[in-house]
Amino acid sequence: MTDTPNIEEDHFNPIDDARLLSPERATHGPRILLLYGSLRPRSFSRLMTEEAARILTRLGAETRTFNPTGLPLPDDAAPEHPKVQELRDLVQWSEGMVWCSPERHGAMTGVMKTQVDWIPLSLGGVRPTQGKTLAVMQVSGGSQSFNAVNQLRILGRWMRLLTIPNQSSTPKAFLEFDEDDRMKPSPFYDRVVDVMEELVKFTLLTRDNKDYLLDRYSERKESAAELSKRVNQKEI
Repeated sequence: MTDTPNIEEDHFNPIDDARLLSPERATHGPRILLLYGSLRPRSFSRLMTEEAARILTRLGAETRTFNPTGLPLPDDAAPEHPKVQELRDLVQWSEGMVWCSPERHGAMTGVMKTQVDWIPLSLGGVRPTQGKTLAVMQVSGGSQSFNAVNQLRILGRWMRLLTIPNQSSTPKAFLEFDEDDRMKPSPFYDRVVDVMEELVKFTLLTRDNKDYLLDRYSERKESAAELSKRVNQKEI
């Protein structure tokens, strides 16, 4: 084995196979938060998240859905705003998330981005999103597109979420729901089921050893206080 002179031995830990592969298992159902990106009375992104929540419940998950009505724009209100606090409490409660946005002008909506922008990278010394799972979905009024889900993936990576490989994109969403606002049987519905199944599986695989998966050499080497001092910030 070659020497690694740049590694500080006090902070270098060999991989603990037992801790990684045999963590203590939680017994409650996966806790999944769903966010949608439209305030329209008949929002198809909301209807899609409602359908996803039904599927998740059938798969044994516990779900909560955030209503973005009344959420202020970032920096237009204090973090103590009731809707901001509601969103942040739900994020902390969750073990995984579903983000579903309409595509508007070739991108996710401002409503969707505002919700993500209010989720801090650090909250009370804890990163509320890091290591949690994420599934991304989009609905479109026109032809098939993946612009919104691609952007959501970038956001998920930035927020240090474990974004699952599968995703859902439903074109002409207005044709996919009946008069009772239930999604019709179709390959698009089947894909939503596939995505929710995968989300639950990835959440079960990772939630109990999330702390160990996120235990990094660089962060053991440099404390939060030291990092803040080095980059001249009051908080991380």
